Amino acid sequence: MFTVARIGSASSTRSRGTHPSCARITAFIALTSGSRQITCCSRTVPPSLIWSSLPRPLRKKTRPIAARDYWSRGPIRRYFALRVLNAVLIERQKVTKSSHPLVPMEAALDAGDSLIIFPEGTRLTDDDAEPGVFKPGLYHLARKYPEVQFVPVYLENLSRILPKGEYVIVPLLAAARFGAPVQLAKGEDRGAYLARARAAMVALHEEHDA
Repeated sequence: MFTVARIGSASSTRSRGTHPSCARITAFIALTSGSRQITCCSRTVPPSLIWSSLPRPLRKKTRPIAARDYWSRGPIRRYFALRVLNAVLIERQKVTKSSHPLVPMEAALDAGDSLIIFPEGTRLTDDDAEPGVFKPGLYHLARKYPEVQFVPVYLENLSRILPKGEYVIVPLLAAARFGAPVQLAKGEDRGAYLARARAAMVALHEEHDA
């Protein structure tokens, strides 16, 4: 999938305030432009494009967060999620204390892995839409792991690279915009932090529109 993403789209990186580095564990807070597709292929393209923009050593340690109920359906899909994407599967339906989505995320961070997180819990439904309210899990991770960088990422032109209903990637330029890390400030509450993280993502979105 990395090869497909690299060949199918000319990926570039644009950074503001930071550039992905292997020096620190990183949680990439990702949203995508025009990610309306619901096919299996489209679910792999956003993390693959982020991966292709990372230094190779960091790419090997960066894992996307993925829904267990979708990626566990059938042996092929599960193999792709676990063996190809090396995804961290999270429970969305029958959530208990032991199966809470934060449990496998924390295990991955404890193991030294970086993560690709979609904090809305779903993807944007319109090219021009701003991100919705971020889920509180992002705040809990930022509070528990102050040493981890929380870097906003915005992917441009995804709907043109993989148009709705299509299965063949169009060879166009895709840009991954990396913003400055959004770390939890001392005494900052959940609402304030999530609003600030969302504002950082909106800023990247507005740069794309400018």
